[in-house]
Amino acid sequence: MGEKMRPLGVPFEKLKIASFDFTCCEGCQLQLTNQEASLPDFLDLLDVRNFREISSERHDDYDIALIEGSISRQDEVERLLKIRKQAKILVAFGTCACFGGVNSLKNRHPVEELIDEVYPGMAIETLPVRKISDLVTVDLSIPGCPVDKGEVERIMVSLVTGSLVTLPKYPVCIECKAQLTTCLFELGEICLGPLTRAGCNAVCTSGKTPCLGCRGPAEEINMAAFLELVKERGLSLDDLHEKLAFYNAFEPFQSHET
Repeated sequence: MGEKMRPLGVPFEKLKIASFDFTCCEGCQLQLTNQEASLPDFLDLLDVRNFREISSERHDDYDIALIEGSISRQDEVERLLKIRKQAKILVAFGTCACFGGVNSLKNRHPVEELIDEVYPGMAIETLPVRKISDLVTVDLSIPGCPVDKGEVERIMVSLVTGSLVTLPKYPVCIECKAQLTTCLFELGEICLGPLTRAGCNAVCTSGKTPCLGCRGPAEEINMAAFLELVKERGLSLDDLHEKLAFYNAFEPFQSHET
């Protein structure tokens, strides 16, 4: 691909990008194809080398690899290692890749029992679910179930222009309050908004649906204080445990529960 021009006439090369799906629903990749009016301009920044939701072409040379999904089979391990060797920048793309996601619920039960229950009498190759960083070095993580397409656009523009890539450090509660949404704790619900990294524009809580923490923990969260809040409100600790475990995003903080 030829050179493109930045503002002020400074040239830049298109970044060669490839997207790969592992154990997932491919919803995060579909978010990029659902950019509607902004999709042509977005793709104009990139040289798509492998991305089956966008193009049937397949090429093995790429600078950036977007990895959607968690790892649950040995062949996925081998494919991921091969991609890591090729990619200059490897991006954990979406909650499953960043934390294990909903797929990690499988790890709460013996794998053999699950196979017997779901696929009786069949030989199924499967492993406990792992997030991408359990196996390879991750250069950048973009959380969300699914990812926020506006955030992805901003990050890709930053990569193309060599700008600093950042994610919000504050919790979803900040975005929720900015929209004057009634706090779900006031409605008798456990909401993980005080713990979860912002960037989703509080889309769930604005619709009166409690946050389940798909974007993972915000920086410097106070799990002990959050636990006290749940107790003070007389809410269910079992419900809290289910919410924290749903995406596997709060695994390092689970020991705080009592």
